[in-house]
Amino acid sequence: MSGHLRQFDSLLQPLGLRVDDWLTLPLPLLILAIVGGISILISLCRFIRVLLNVYVVPGKPVASFKVKNAPNGTWAVVTGATDGIGREFALQLAKKGFNIFLASRTPDKLDKVAGEIESASPGIKTKVQAIDFSAADVKAYDDLKRALSGLDIGVLINNVGKSHDSAVYFHETSEEEMESIVEINVNATLRVTRIVLPGMIGRKRGLILNMGSFAGAFPTPLLATYSGSKAFLIGWTQAVAEEVRSKGVTVQLLNTYFVVSAMSKIRRPSAMVPTPKAYVAKALASVGKQGGAVGRLHNNTPWPAHALLDWAISYIVPQSVMFSQSRKMQLAIKKRAEAKKARAAKTQ
Repeated sequence: MSGHLRQFDSLLQPLGLRVDDWLTLPLPLLILAIVGGISILISLCRFIRVLLNVYVVPGKPVASFKVKNAPNGTWAVVTGATDGIGREFALQLAKKGFNIFLASRTPDKLDKVAGEIESASPGIKTKVQAIDFSAADVKAYDDLKRALSGLDIGVLINNVGKSHDSAVYFHETSEEEMESIVEINVNATLRVTRIVLPGMIGRKRGLILNMGSFAGAFPTPLLATYSGSKAFLIGWTQAVAEEVRSKGVTVQLLNTYFVVSAMSKIRRPSAMVPTPKAYVAKALASVGKQGGAVGRLHNNTPWPAHALLDWAISYIVPQSVMFSQSRKMQLAIKKRAEAKKARAAKTQ
């Protein structure tokens, strides 16, 4: 045995292994052992890459998308900006020196958030535009385009989104709910981006963050329309990101699991379910990174627990197991919703 092999043998002995044992294996078993070892090493490298990406590698500073001496300041546009994640993006981007343009459905809520921003960040300007993205027509988008005209927009947060009211089979989904999900999650994102992107390209500077979902990255039974709409955003984001990355514009999809919000119906935060404030802070600190979305360009799973779950589902959990567990979870949600509806009907 050569000197190098003896050194390797001494490293293996504490594990109960010997180089001689490997050398005497039949060739087919030796090949299988080598392939298995390589597979484990690749998985380990991916896991280490996720940890480094989440905890060590710095993101691109959001301030790099802002011009210090712009005459009217640099603006961030946030859709779905009056609650949850959207509201937090608006508040935190204002803290970073961006003027904030809020686009959402309810005028009173828009004015309230605008007031919160101006109070928390003195000197920051706000503009609001009431628009119902579920029913926005050509005129509504033309009005939005005019309101945005002339603004130096450095950041666009495509946050507006809608899921199903509860878990539901696709063939039982109402046409109204189906069309509303597609209109808000898909068409609104496309239309708003189409308005904002040319200016970013002209200025050779811009950041666009699209809100994704685990339901899009990993198809979810009983949420088929929502899942499909978020899956569309993955491919679309990657395509647009490749088109404009040489033009100074960064486009990313934020892959998100549960966050405390009205949509998730979860009220208590945990390691797996962050508050909107904690999630947004992490997302803005990890621009340009992949987090747990290793191997999916222009995707980022920024929250640490979500990142580890993303890695596990992508590289460890068999797809059949993931589908089965997801279906069971959604069926349980469906049954609880039906029972609640039945109880409410009895009290009427």
